[in-house]
Amino acid sequence: KKTDMQALGALRSGLGRLGGGAAWAALRRSMFIEAHPTPNINSLKFHPGRTVLPKGTMDFPNARAAMASPLAKSIFRIDGVSSVFFGPDFVTVTKQRDEIPWAEMKPEIFAAMMDFYASGSEIVGENAEIALDTVINEDDSEVVALIKELLDTRIRPAVQDDGGDINYVEFDEASGVVTVKLQGACSTCSSSKVTLKSGVENMLMHYVPEVTEVVAIDEEMDEDPNDPVMKQQKKFVEEMTGEKYTTPAADTGQKSQESGRDKAAQKTLEDAGL
Repeated sequence: KKTDMQALGALRSGLGRLGGGAAWAALRRSMFIEAHPTPNINSLKFHPGRTVLPKGTMDFPNARAAMASPLAKSIFRIDGVSSVFFGPDFVTVTKQRDEIPWAEMKPEIFAAMMDFYASGSEIVGENAEIALDTVINEDDSEVVALIKELLDTRIRPAVQDDGGDINYVEFDEASGVVTVKLQGACSTCSSSKVTLKSGVENMLMHYVPEVTEVVAIDEEMDEDPNDPVMKQQKKFVEEMTGEKYTTPAADTGQKSQESGRDKAAQKTLEDAGL
């Protein structure tokens, strides 16, 4: 009950900034914000029922980056927020792990969004950099153009459904490696590596023979073997491929052990004069 009262108090406090009961009543009639879960338990996807960004996406990984948007800046003022992401019609908010429950944060996020839309302000400043990574340029090769088209039309919609986005970074023609960047809910989700390999990489390699691998920059997150989403994703991959799924880290460790055993065996043969 205490948590509910605190949440209600936070919502009322935020609504008070709207300029009184008349303004709040008018906004309430025209706006309804929905919050949806994502595969990342630390991220929620908020739908304000209207356009957020007319084109592209924007990622705000910290409070400094949020200075480019009044809405992102307001959300970052809420205790516990670690990142904000804007999609075409949604806002993804990621919180710091297990520090503050969503029950306390959601009313404040609702209030911040209603406050912003009631103000009539522009969602981003004039100098803000909106991600237009999949725009096909005149100097793009046919392979790069096809990769961008697949990312934009086949892969990006599915990723955005989960409250995130995938940005094209580069394609190395010599190695066949495509580099991408995961944003929003996907950037800190424990199942992102599985999605990257089983979904993105498989699709690109199927339609573009020149692609040999897909890697994501800033892949520093450790996988939790007990994470329920990770277990479900691994099971799905194993059922589809008929092979046991192993993480890149596990593959590296196994190869290291095999290499160590090979060296030990070689040394034994050399000591025996063989």
